[in-house]
Amino acid sequence: MEAKLGEFDLIWRFFKAGSESMAQTQVNKVLLGIGDDCALLQPEATQSLAVTSDMLVEGRHFFANANPEWLGHKALAVNLSDLAAMGAKPVGFTLALALPNANADWLTQFSQGLFRLAQQWQCPLIGGDTTQGPLTICITALGHVPSSTAIKRSGAKVGDDIWVSGTLGDARLALGALRKEWPLEHSSLETVLPRMHEPEPRIALGMQLRGIASSALDVSDGLLGDLRHILKASQVNAEVLIDQLPTSRTLSEQSESLRRQCTANGGDDYELCFTAPKNKRAEIESLSTTLLPLTRIGSISSASNGTEPLLILRDANGNLLTAAESMRLMKSFDHFKSS
Repeated sequence: MEAKLGEFDLIWRFFKAGSESMAQTQVNKVLLGIGDDCALLQPEATQSLAVTSDMLVEGRHFFANANPEWLGHKALAVNLSDLAAMGAKPVGFTLALALPNANADWLTQFSQGLFRLAQQWQCPLIGGDTTQGPLTICITALGHVPSSTAIKRSGAKVGDDIWVSGTLGDARLALGALRKEWPLEHSSLETVLPRMHEPEPRIALGMQLRGIASSALDVSDGLLGDLRHILKASQVNAEVLIDQLPTSRTLSEQSESLRRQCTANGGDDYELCFTAPKNKRAEIESLSTTLLPLTRIGSISSASNGTEPLLILRDANGNLLTAAESMRLMKSFDHFKSS
């Protein structure tokens, strides 16, 4: 029988070795990584340090008995997605992990998923903590971005285009099928499940958008609800063409009502929604060709002058959606309001 794992055995066996090789490649930024009381970072003189933190709780953010390799990937991906939205390049991350028990098989799979993504972006684990308790994963990710080109939510201007990367709605389509909210053929479910379990942070796009995007955020709680954060921070109003939101082939084959619901307020997409001046269209279309598809979905229509932002939705023919339909589509996920 394998000896029971203690806290420090757990850290050294599953997390320290996986972090050291990456930390060595970041010598100009990570002076001291995992194993001491604090990590030491050395940002470059012209850079700002971007810091973000996300928590995943069993039963709230993922199903009980979820695949631990997927969890490792997603726990880091949702944080890297925040860095991407600001145009930041990852530097390192910390991990706080509460475990019901120190299960070696679970930890092996979890760390594999975690470090596979960390290696992709050369983002080493530089510290953290472990304890016993209900399964909870909290990651704090750090990145650096040139101070003059950090992309904030508050920069949208009247006349700007609104863009979104990739496709929307697949994660929500998969979740609904798993919850039996709607039927979905097994082959279709298998196609969209990766978007739910293993989202890809758009780090490369975020860095390319420096000097192009006037504002940005990542789509985590639903496109329209998240877009309202940009409108509020920038004090502007917007119009969105709801039927122009990009979808996968699988979602496009569903009913109009379901397609709209999943793309507009589904959440868990981790694509980037950003605004940019019209004179940047050629640069963005070039990125759309060389990096990943980018879709223009609307525009910043007017200033809100400090009042509650107005978001107008139009269909494929340019007609206004009814007030009831607009309200339904604008509901986004809230951890303290959603059951």
